[in-house]
Amino acid sequence: MANLETSLKECLSAIDGASAAALVDYTSGMALGTLGGSKEFNLEVAAAGNTDVVRAKLRTMELLGLKEEIEDILITLNSQYHLIRLLKGRGGNGLFLYLVLDASRANLAMARHQLRRIESELEV
Repeated sequence: MANLETSLKECLSAIDGASAAALVDYTSGMALGTLGGSKEFNLEVAAAGNTDVVRAKLRTMELLGLKEEIEDILITLNSQYHLIRLLKGRGGNGLFLYLVLDASRANLAMARHQLRRIESELEV
């Protein structure tokens, strides 16, 4: 089992094109840990803003009566991919991993695979 700091470091080192990663509590909007970002990309603001995305999707699924679980939410921009993975493991309720990828260097299938693996090893 890996701790938060180790898991965030692994997101940036093991996933091609990754430039930022965070563990976020979508009930409060607070980032519990962040790594990466830049002056042009405030990771704290992005992490907090994406809590609204997660809440909206969960609310819509509830209204539709869908009895599914969200694996990933993918947002594609011109030059970036934003990948949100809700934690399912022990202690992960209300949390998601947020990953920012450079679209020109990232392989989405591999990024999803690696993020799933990192999530399974993360101890919250």
